Amino acid sequence: MSVTGAIRAALLTAEPRAKAMATRAVARDWRLGRLAPVFDVAMPDRPARPDQPELLPPGRMPKRRKGGSERGRIALWHALAHIEFVAIDLALDMAGRFGAEMGGQFVGDFLSVAADEAMHFALIDRQLRRLGSHYGALPAHDGLWEAADLTRDDVAARLAVVPMVLEARGLDVTPAMLERVRAAGDEAGTRILSRILDDEIRHVRFGASHFESLCETRGIDCDELWKMLVNRHFCGAVKPPFNDSARLAAGLSRFPYAEVA
Repeated sequence: MSVTGAIRAALLTAEPRAKAMATRAVARDWRLGRLAPVFDVAMPDRPARPDQPELLPPGRMPKRRKGGSERGRIALWHALAHIEFVAIDLALDMAGRFGAEMGGQFVGDFLSVAADEAMHFALIDRQLRRLGSHYGALPAHDGLWEAADLTRDDVAARLAVVPMVLEARGLDVTPAMLERVRAAGDEAGTRILSRILDDEIRHVRFGASHFESLCETRGIDCDELWKMLVNRHFCGAVKPPFNDSARLAAGLSRFPYAEVA
């Protein structure tokens, strides 16, 4: 099978655990040379989604209650599960849609990201079940895929917005979340968030590295192109405070993210 055929099949798998397993299989098969480096299949406009959770516009999402109530903890982990579930598709689509242009290393990097996101989803789903819930029990917002749709025709825009803005935001907010979970005595949740933070630094580094290489190939100034693409394609604000140490580790220190805040 071609790599794009395998990626498309995973994208069109709706059931969450089946999608996670299919994604990890694609990444493993690519790593082991079992998939042909042939880009003969187009990516779907939208990945398959399960019947639940109900997807709402961001403005219609119920406000999550702060604090340590059981309902609040379930809402937090459910929101994280949805982020990781959509992140599987974002990474798969990145590899399948732009792999022909960007090459085999790019495909391998983002298939490894997709496999990580699948593992994150599985860990969080297990956490939800420990709390007596499951993914799909609460509504989720449908804004995350919008970034993919808006950047479907330009790999530079996709790299600038998805790993270098959306995933980088996770570097900023996860440490405080991690401290709250640790303070609540949730050892399993602490381990999950610690792993996610470590993995996301690597994911953002992939995005920044490939963006820089693309700019060098095109002979374009990285900083100016990044600012232009974020201002054009990102529907939101790049908000401080920033986790500068994690961003440095991820290779974002040279990008002027404070200038678009």
